[in-house]
Amino acid sequence: MQLSEQELIRREKLQQLQELGIDPYPAPLYPVNTNAVYIKENYKGEENKAYFTEVCLAGRVMSIRDMGKASFAVLQDSTGRIQIYVRRDDICPGEDKNLYDKFWKHLVDIGDIIGVKGYVFTTKTGETSVHVQELTLLTKSLKPLPVVKEAEGQTFDAVTDPEFKYRQRYADLVINPQVRDTFVKRTKLINTMRDFLNERGALEVDTPVLQAIPGGAAARPFITHHNALDVPFYLRIANELYLKRCIVGGFDWVYEFSRNFRNEGMDRTHNPEFTILEWYTAYKDYFWMMETTEQLLEKVAVALHGTTDVQVGENIISFKAPFKRLSIFDAIRENTGIDISEKDEAGLREVCKQLKIDVAPGIGKGKLIDEIFGATSEHTFIQPTFIIDYPVEMSPLTKKHRNKAGLVERFELMVNGKEIANAYSELNDPIDQRERFEEQVRLMERGDDEAMFIDQDFLRALEYGMPPTAGIGIGIDRLCMLMTNQPSIQDVLLFPQMRPEQFED
Repeated sequence: MQLSEQELIRREKLQQLQELGIDPYPAPLYPVNTNAVYIKENYKGEENKAYFTEVCLAGRVMSIRDMGKASFAVLQDSTGRIQIYVRRDDICPGEDKNLYDKFWKHLVDIGDIIGVKGYVFTTKTGETSVHVQELTLLTKSLKPLPVVKEAEGQTFDAVTDPEFKYRQRYADLVINPQVRDTFVKRTKLINTMRDFLNERGALEVDTPVLQAIPGGAAARPFITHHNALDVPFYLRIANELYLKRCIVGGFDWVYEFSRNFRNEGMDRTHNPEFTILEWYTAYKDYFWMMETTEQLLEKVAVALHGTTDVQVGENIISFKAPFKRLSIFDAIRENTGIDISEKDEAGLREVCKQLKIDVAPGIGKGKLIDEIFGATSEHTFIQPTFIIDYPVEMSPLTKKHRNKAGLVERFELMVNGKEIANAYSELNDPIDQRERFEEQVRLMERGDDEAMFIDQDFLRALEYGMPPTAGIGIGIDRLCMLMTNQPSIQDVLLFPQMRPEQFED
């Protein structure tokens, strides 16, 4: 392993600490009783200083300003940053005064984790700080952090290289506090959604990640091998068919935050591993699902921002219900001037040719319509819009429309030019479902590698009888991008997939 000059120096300091009898990695228990943000928000000077005479906190050293026999430093914990004041006579009372120079001034580096005990005070410049009376090294950092400078409310030399940010997220979180805020909001978003569903009586369940049949979506799966059973298995592309089995079994409303895997391309809105919320509710339809989705997203926006208006790039997106509703054929006609509602596969291929949309030869009518919509229309819907009433060929798991022949009761929610949710009145006719699966097999034989497999056990479940049901899948990562104003899906994933590094021996 090739070490930089700074890394070599830190290893030398590590040895010197050990020679001084200072353990650079002591036992983990340290009696923290407060944090940076609590102190800064609650300390009121003379008014309540008695409550801040014995504080104990821990964190990383982010800067040091030496003043001879004393120094100021900035300590960063999980909540934020606070200034500390370290004086030689306080941390070395009655001992070798040179220990202050040997230890604090020469062996402690930016990035080291320390614990401090002391009392809170206000400096002459009005900054709330901790006067340190006892200082303990908790972890010696052997790799220097990139230095990010802040002055007069401005940040300088911020680390923006995606290769560094995504590959070394642990360092990115340390030096860029706003990155941590994104992931705090992500957790709050998920908790808000979970609370919304729990308050309405939904039941959270777990379904298999390893599946013998990769069903519930049109996608290329990852394949693995089950050694004990000696059969191929797939990482799930969706949990839909298992949640529907729960509805067959008698649950009225089930949901799952599902980690799904699709062996597909990567870009700013796609990652092969992603999180989706799916729920299924008996005796409901896609109209009820649209209204419920509006209520949920309103609640999420208010929980994270205090308002239904959310800044996303240059746009202010309103999550105030109701959202616009538009059929997929009308959406395409508005954006191209072409009515494709009556066209067969050959006619759709001519439209693709006319619009200069490249399509694979093996795909069928449903995929052709999807390609046309994606190329011409999807990006135009900035404000939340339900695209409804899809052709039956596009939706193998969806109930046929009650009033419109050839269509199904399905919607996709478009926000900021991308799909955020996909929902159906679920198909519960086992004979119709078998025929749709068989059509998917024919598409697979034509070369469509995203066509669905036949899941015989799911068909057997439907034959026992599934009540009328509405279901939805909401992309958590894309929703989080919107709610935290991040331009890339990698910015809302702690550890996005990347090509493995090649380390030198």
